[in-house]
Amino acid sequence: MLQTTSRRRCCLYSSTHGFSQEEIRQKLRAFPGGSVDLLKQDSGVAVLTINNPARMNAFSGSMMVDLEEKVSQLENWTEGKGLVVRGAAETFCSGSDLNAVRAISNPQDGMKMCMFMQDALTRMLR
Repeated sequence: MLQTTSRRRCCLYSSTHGFSQEEIRQKLRAFPGGSVDLLKQDSGVAVLTINNPARMNAFSGSMMVDLEEKVSQLENWTEGKGLVVRGAAETFCSGSDLNAVRAISNPQDGMKMCMFMQDALTRMLR
């Protein structure tokens, strides 16, 4: 169930951790492909679809940014009661697109990508 008491967005990490959300967003957007789609229904149940069937719904960099944006929308959706997460074309999600992961040029950027996704997924869980 979506949490109804506090819809305020709170990032797990800050500049103290060497994390700049906007910096990593820009780097992730360089790896396009697929989408994360959100359908908010009148019933209060939303359906979040991981949509990159050509890559078995693997997350590209731009999809990671899409996910974070959809989580922000859900946090502000006062009528929300529940969330269904699904993959397009009968596949849930094979993980991250390895082309994007391989293109991360250094361990620090890899860590920032992980922090970005952990933040988005933790917020979605809440």
